[in-house]
Amino acid sequence: MKIVIPGGTGQVGAILNRALTDAGHEVVVLTRRPMRDREVRWDGETLGPWAEKIDGSDIVVNLAGRSVNCRYTAANLRAMMDSRVHSTRVVGEAIAAAARPPRVWLQMSTATVYSHRFDAPNDEATGVLGGTESGVPNYWAYSVEIAKAWEREQERAQTPNTRKVAMRAAVVMSPDRGGAFDVLLRMARLGLGGPVGGGAQYVSWIHDRDFVRAVEFLADRDDLAGPVNLAAPVPLPQRMLMRALRTAWGVPVGLPATTWMAELGALALRSDTELLLKSRRVVPGRLLEAGFAFDYAQWPEAADDLVRRVRGGPGFPR
Repeated sequence: MKIVIPGGTGQVGAILNRALTDAGHEVVVLTRRPMRDREVRWDGETLGPWAEKIDGSDIVVNLAGRSVNCRYTAANLRAMMDSRVHSTRVVGEAIAAAARPPRVWLQMSTATVYSHRFDAPNDEATGVLGGTESGVPNYWAYSVEIAKAWEREQERAQTPNTRKVAMRAAVVMSPDRGGAFDVLLRMARLGLGGPVGGGAQYVSWIHDRDFVRAVEFLADRDDLAGPVNLAAPVPLPQRMLMRALRTAWGVPVGLPATTWMAELGALALRSDTELLLKSRRVVPGRLLEAGFAFDYAQWPEAADDLVRRVRGGPGFPR
């Protein structure tokens, strides 16, 4: 199959590109800075010669959008919003104009669309969308608005011959450098992998190989459209997630961090504490109902596998 991945040079794009190419598919990546074979220039905002790659393709997986791993300043939040909405709009325009449109458009979204909550999990049918919670920073609501606008732009696209799926993805855990797992493991190895802000906030996650399998599953299932949660079925509190990661690596203790300590750490890393402190308790209702079976449903087994792959990779120790 021919698969086009707009915004496919980030961590998640690299995971998909590698796996789909290894499976024998023709993968084309749309990027602002093409550097390798099968990478094509686009600006994420306007139609151009890149749209020819979508015409005649089988699947489009749009991952484009400014990284959330940054300080949540007003300018950065606006860049997150614009990059997601504009790129989704122009992908929709390219599909609508195609003589041979792809049969499915898998659009990246985020589990952040759901409410910050501890009491119950969020699935697609009964989950509570966020933005009105009390006792959280005001700007968290804007992150939810970004997610809603992202999905709304795909819904508006006039692509009657292309099935559309919004992938509400949790944190994709992989051994690749620079990803979320890399950061968490580094903290654990330094003895800093304890509870943050009490550690009761839930972390929703998905193993990288299950993420790839879920993308393939959604591409094949003509009966699935609309929002689909891509998350392992057992989210867990941050303190338990880090405890299992320490066990997998063999680190006996992890120092806790208060909220203000997390703020200082996020400032030093030029990131934001919403990524650490928001409780994302998300479960994959529609995937499970459709018969998808996770290879890594439980975090301890996933952490063991990821640690094994880190230790077996080039350049260890690091």
